[in-house]
Amino acid sequence: MTPDEQFMAQALRLAKRAYGQTSPNPLVGAVLVQDGEVIGRGWHHRAGAPHAEIEALADADRRQRSVSGATVYVTLEPCCSHGRTPPCTEALMRAGVSRVVVAAVDPNPRHAGHGLVLLREAGITVDSGVLEAKSNRINEAFNHWIVHRIPWVTAKSAMTLDGKIATASGESKWITGPQSRAHAQHLRLGVDAVLVGVETVLADDPSLTVRTQPGFRRPAWVPMKRRIILDTRARTPLGCRLVSDDERASTLVVVGESAAREAVEALQTRVTVLQAPEREGRIDLAWLMSELGRMGVLHLLVEGGGTVLASFFAAGLVHRTAFFYAPRILGGEESRRSVAGRGFRSLAEAPSLGDVESRRFGEDLFITARVVRATSG
Repeated sequence: MTPDEQFMAQALRLAKRAYGQTSPNPLVGAVLVQDGEVIGRGWHHRAGAPHAEIEALADADRRQRSVSGATVYVTLEPCCSHGRTPPCTEALMRAGVSRVVVAAVDPNPRHAGHGLVLLREAGITVDSGVLEAKSNRINEAFNHWIVHRIPWVTAKSAMTLDGKIATASGESKWITGPQSRAHAQHLRLGVDAVLVGVETVLADDPSLTVRTQPGFRRPAWVPMKRRIILDTRARTPLGCRLVSDDERASTLVVVGESAAREAVEALQTRVTVLQAPEREGRIDLAWLMSELGRMGVLHLLVEGGGTVLASFFAAGLVHRTAFFYAPRILGGEESRRSVAGRGFRSLAEAPSLGDVESRRFGEDLFITARVVRATSG
């Protein structure tokens, strides 16, 4: 690993400290280096807070270190426009840094590369593409949303080795072990919304919150995570947790245009209800993704049962899988599958997966992969 890669790796580790905290902004870390020595570190803590470069400059100032002639390593191209905070390009110019090393260029087509041009015009040496793939990986949802304005979708399921999520009677707690369940909370922390179908609500009455449990500690501050129920016929019970608990303000029930008016009005007294067009008797998911994108949902975690997951896969809307496998065999034609529906008619139509990563959680196996071929999104 080159010195540039070593310092950029430090910046990436700093960026990850704010996992789940920065939406709708990306994760960004920065390291200031003078004569091979780190003199300042920083990362973007949350939306509206100073950017990583500004935090690194402030850190160097606290250490009483001059940054004139220093090199800054930053995981994403410095911003060059006024938003909630002033442009970072201007701050770096004023500070007198001599070199800027960037991992990834701004994914927004309106700004991509412009900040680097401004820095070069100011006489600063600029290099980009150092550990670019790793920077893009931690911001894949942000990068997708900023270009397409619809959520990046992760499909999550916990199942037996033969792909079953429940017995025929609906028994499903707990297929996977406590370490897997802790990582599931980690996944929730990193998204903007968690979605399930009404059948999951009726069977399990989930809370879908980010909560502390053995192996996972909930941060002291967590931005609001939307909790979404797909409920074409407005069957969500008024007494379920998602509609009646203290966090019900975060709940969005998506009903179909054919839902009974009385049921819709009853839900509207408790939570936000979004009436959606239907396709073949189900919520039009492509329409819903556009709506969620406009609401600022960058990353959507679909935890729904087999029917909901099948609908998202069939619509070509899944970008990443997050599947937990427990060392059990359930079998049986009546037991419930992780991905149900009618399935794909041929292997050529089925989504392909790439960039496969795996790890162990206790006795369970966790596999995440990127969908590299889908019909849309």
